[in-house]
Amino acid sequence: MTEHRLRIDPAGIPRATILIVPPLFDEANRLRRTLVLAMRSLATDGFAAVLPDLPGQNESLVALDTVDLERWQNALAEVAASLDGQVVIASIRGGALIDHRAKAAAWWRLAPVGGASLLRTMMRARVTADREAGIDVSLDTLHEAARFAPLLLAGNALSPAMVAQLGSAEAQPVEPLRSAALGADGITGTPLWLRAEPGEDAAMARAVAADIIAWSQTCGIS
Repeated sequence: MTEHRLRIDPAGIPRATILIVPPLFDEANRLRRTLVLAMRSLATDGFAAVLPDLPGQNESLVALDTVDLERWQNALAEVAASLDGQVVIASIRGGALIDHRAKAAAWWRLAPVGGASLLRTMMRARVTADREAGIDVSLDTLHEAARFAPLLLAGNALSPAMVAQLGSAEAQPVEPLRSAALGADGITGTPLWLRAEPGEDAAMARAVAADIIAWSQTCGIS
């Protein structure tokens, strides 16, 4: 289970609860402020919004290097099962890799990405940083090291199981699903997950909330 959840409620009885699944690893830090703004916008329109800390994330007391994708999938399913009323799962980027075991009335995904792509990006950043520090390392040596011990990538100590699962992880089919792209489908904004530091995009937050609400209504949640 999770140790902490950020929850923002509307003034009255919620129309439904939007369970936010943020990007994974360092990308989550870059989008958190914008996601909180989106949650506030959802609450203004009558929806409750929940952003959980899964094992190894933020306020969790669990060490990240003991966690893998399967544990996150199960933990998210537990969070969804604990929520009253209808639940819509809204996942961003790598969050789409862990949202399929949960029970929900609908799913919404923004810019879903495969685990291999996330892993490759983090490993390349590690190789670049190590070489700048005079350490001879390659993608092959990192993959080999990750077979036997936690690997530090982008400030995250990833377990051998996590690295192995990321290598083949893809977003799984769910129904009903809306898969949206940033810069299309009426969702404007900048890809904050590419920035070096956390950012904030209020217009993007409003667009995300509006699209989630519109999709929820399409699915009969009003």
